[in-house]
Amino acid sequence: MESQLQQAQPTSQPLSPAATRRRHRGVLRYPVVRQLLRFTGVGVVCTVTSLALYAFLRPWIGSQPANAAALIMTSLMNTALNRRLTFKITERHKMKRDHLNGLIVIAVALLITGGSLGVLHWVDPDATVADELWTTTLSGFLATAVRFTMLRHWIFRRARHR
Repeated sequence: MESQLQQAQPTSQPLSPAATRRRHRGVLRYPVVRQLLRFTGVGVVCTVTSLALYAFLRPWIGSQPANAAALIMTSLMNTALNRRLTFKITERHKMKRDHLNGLIVIAVALLITGGSLGVLHWVDPDATVADELWTTTLSGFLATAVRFTMLRHWIFRRARHR
C-alpha cells in the first residue's frame, strides 16, 4: 500500500532551463530590447548622479575637471549596476576585470563629453553652466550609445542573450 502511495505522488523533477525561463512576448522576446530598457534605467540614475556631481564640483574646479570627476565617480556605480541589472551577471567571477574594462568604457565617454565641452568653449568662451550641462547631456546620448555597444559586445558578451 505504501509503495502505491509513493507511486501516486508526483515526483519532483527539476524543470528544464527552457521551462523555468520566462516567456516574453512582442518586442520583449528579443534580449537586446530588454537589455536596452534596463540599460536606460541605469543610465538615468547614473546621468542624474553625474550631472549633480558636475554642477556641485564645477564652481570649485572648472568644467573639464568637474566633468572628469563626475564620470569617474559614477563609473563604478554604472558598471556594477549594468553588470547586475542590464546583463544579469551575479557571480563574482571576472568582476575585477569587468570593472577595469568599465573604466576604459568611461574613458571613451569622457573623451566624447570632454570633447564636446572643448568645442562649446571654443565656440562660446563665455558659456554658462546651463550651456555646459546641456552640452554634456546631449553628448552623453552619443556616449551612452557607444557605452552600451562596448558593454554588450566586449565586456559582457558572455551574457548577451539574457
